[in-house]
Amino acid sequence: MSALAVVAPGPLTTVQDLGRPGRAALGIGRSGACDRAALRLANRLVGNPEGAAALETTLGGLAVRAEQDVVVALAGARCPGADHLAPVHLRAGDELRLGVPAAGVRTYLAVRGGVDVPPVLGSRSSDLLSGLGPDPLREGDLLPVGPASGPMPGVDLAAVPEPADGVVTLPVLEGPRRDWFTDAGWAGLLGQTFAVSHESNRVGLRLEGEPLERRREGELPSEGMVRGALQVPPSGLPVLFLADHPVTGGYPVIGYVRDDAVDACGQLRTGQGVRFTI
Repeated sequence: MSALAVVAPGPLTTVQDLGRPGRAALGIGRSGACDRAALRLANRLVGNPEGAAALETTLGGLAVRAEQDVVVALAGARCPGADHLAPVHLRAGDELRLGVPAAGVRTYLAVRGGVDVPPVLGSRSSDLLSGLGPDPLREGDLLPVGPASGPMPGVDLAAVPEPADGVVTLPVLEGPRRDWFTDAGWAGLLGQTFAVSHESNRVGLRLEGEPLERRREGELPSEGMVRGALQVPPSGLPVLFLADHPVTGGYPVIGYVRDDAVDACGQLRTGQGVRFTI
């Protein structure tokens, strides 16, 4: 069986696929790749099913060595030092090293055959909030690679947009607790540019800006949460939930980022500007 050896894990590298859908009622979040579109693209470039397990690395720094000949592809945030959005053939003993991306946060390394670590509850994803799935990668880890299951796509380069490095505008829908906020609070959500806090992670993006004015004080019984929810804690500053979000929460949800735009949120970095629009 072919394998990849981890020479350096970078700041944070995890195994991710498309997660564990349909288990929220059991208290199990979906998790999976923060940027699902990038994961799917990387997998397509090496002839994998779109949901095959790959590596999600944060702010580069990952280095792997091929133990046998393999084909890999990178998508998401472009890291210097490696071909991007194209299949790459690594011979046994070759190393692939990723620099720090100039824009975006998360880069996906797909390997033909998929990363074949044991699945947990039907998924190979690492959920950093619940602890389900494999641990984040460490130096010296040996990652098994499964057998190829489909033909190569015959594509030399995927010409797709890369993560933005300026202010990102996200479409938002009214949430179930919009009525807990005044009209001025809703206008504050739509009328300002927030900044991504350094406290952000795979659970969610904490946003810095002017607090949103509330009509109702206090909190509510915990209710279900989904990726893309804009939950507002007592600080009045929204938290935008990402892949490892909790399945329930007791702070009001003022709105939701439309699901087709949530992948872009997984590429927002500290200090980057975020605006919301209806």
